[in-house]
Amino acid sequence: MTSYPRIAIVGAGPGGLTLARILHQGGVSVTVFEREEHALARPQGGTLDLHLESGQLALRRAGLYDEFLTIARYEDQGNRIYDKDGTLLFADDDAGDSERPEVDRTALRQILLASLPKEIICWNHSLREVLPRDDGTYDLVFENATIGPFDLVIGADGSWSKVRSLVSSYRPQYSGITFIEFGIDDVDTRHPDLAAFVGHGKIDIKAAGKGLTIQRNGNAHLRGYAIFRVPTDWADETFDFASPAKARTRLAAEFQGWAPSIVKLVEASNDHIVSRPIYALPVGHHWQNRIGITLLGDAAHVMSPFGGDGVNVAMLDAAELARHLLESDDWEKAVRTYEADMFERVIEPAEHAAEAVATELSHLEAEPLLQFYRAHLEVRQQGSTA
Repeated sequence: MTSYPRIAIVGAGPGGLTLARILHQGGVSVTVFEREEHALARPQGGTLDLHLESGQLALRRAGLYDEFLTIARYEDQGNRIYDKDGTLLFADDDAGDSERPEVDRTALRQILLASLPKEIICWNHSLREVLPRDDGTYDLVFENATIGPFDLVIGADGSWSKVRSLVSSYRPQYSGITFIEFGIDDVDTRHPDLAAFVGHGKIDIKAAGKGLTIQRNGNAHLRGYAIFRVPTDWADETFDFASPAKARTRLAAEFQGWAPSIVKLVEASNDHIVSRPIYALPVGHHWQNRIGITLLGDAAHVMSPFGGDGVNVAMLDAAELARHLLESDDWEKAVRTYEADMFERVIEPAEHAAEAVATELSHLEAEPLLQFYRAHLEVRQQGSTA
């Protein structure tokens, strides 16, 4: 009979919860520690497309594919590119046959949480440090408690992982790009002109060294990102985020001279206006295996969002780590095998994300994105006629 280690998963994001679900299905006991007070304590971010070979594969292994289909928005996969005068440069509004449907992050998290016994998740546990014991096990130190021992601690705790420091001295570096995130509520009813402008999917506008990306989320919500190549502290020095009205007015001023329909996207936003500086670990980030500690997702290889692979890679990490643990009678070897495979697997998406950051807001403006979408559309059209 296989003897499994005592496992702690730090972080209840898509990666950590996918791992917990697959291991739980396989009869392995795990405990998940999450710093948030409850599942809806903060917004989970915008929409994302789940890829067939990674995010969707992980959900199939987790036995949650049918649940995924109930939240998948195949109708919201369109892409449009405008110039700053509001001229439509590219439109792919018939992307409903794509194999990468949109899902809201909150909805994805909810189906994962619903698949786990409630006692597995320890909410309101903000990790301070991981302490090694002399016998090779580990204690987790939280603000009000120390819990352990655990044989295996898995860091699924994001870009600023506390677990990472036990295996790597690297910290994410600022990419030079900052997003200012905003949202528009009930857009179909309150702003039908903006709803029609965005359509079903996502729009991109890039000019004069800045950009806007607007995504249609579920429940008639638009989530926007104003994109700037600026110093790290620019956003905090420029915007008064404590006053959403002032921040909104200041953000709209950044797009003065652009088409009124574009500026209105900012002016119509709600009071959730926040700065999102983009950080990344080096391409090829890896570490020497340490028994009892490993990482997945952003904790292991945070990359810019421009490649669209972050959550998908994290969920595949989780599925692969779970597979190795469940299939092996030597859990230490299983972790080593997972790490070696993962280090190689993430190089390509990390390279693509790094290249995208390098060309973002360049003098080429929308041209790289136009070429990408045109090529993607051509491949899809060829596949539909094959």
